[in-house]
Amino acid sequence: MDIIALVIQLVAGAVGGNVAGGLLKNLSLGTLGNSIVGILGGGLGGQILSMVLGVSAGGGGLDIASILSNVASGGVGGGVLMLVIGLIRQAIGK
Repeated sequence: MDIIALVIQLVAGAVGGNVAGGLLKNLSLGTLGNSIVGILGGGLGGQILSMVLGVSAGGGGLDIASILSNVASGGVGGGVLMLVIGLIRQAIGK
């Protein structure tokens, strides 16, 4: 995997985690928690996408298609992982 693609996915994951936390206030982990979980989810989301598609997410280049692919996979991965961790935290708290 290209390091630039990974950095884009991690940053997009942090943004995705915070967006998901902002939309789902009852599941939010706070800004720092949303960012950390989003970064992890962004990295995992990009890896899963590359395994499912059998290619590097977006090809690893700096063209607009690969950048958008990395942003989408990182953002969605970050948001989904924040949602899952938020639901687990809420279930444990009850």
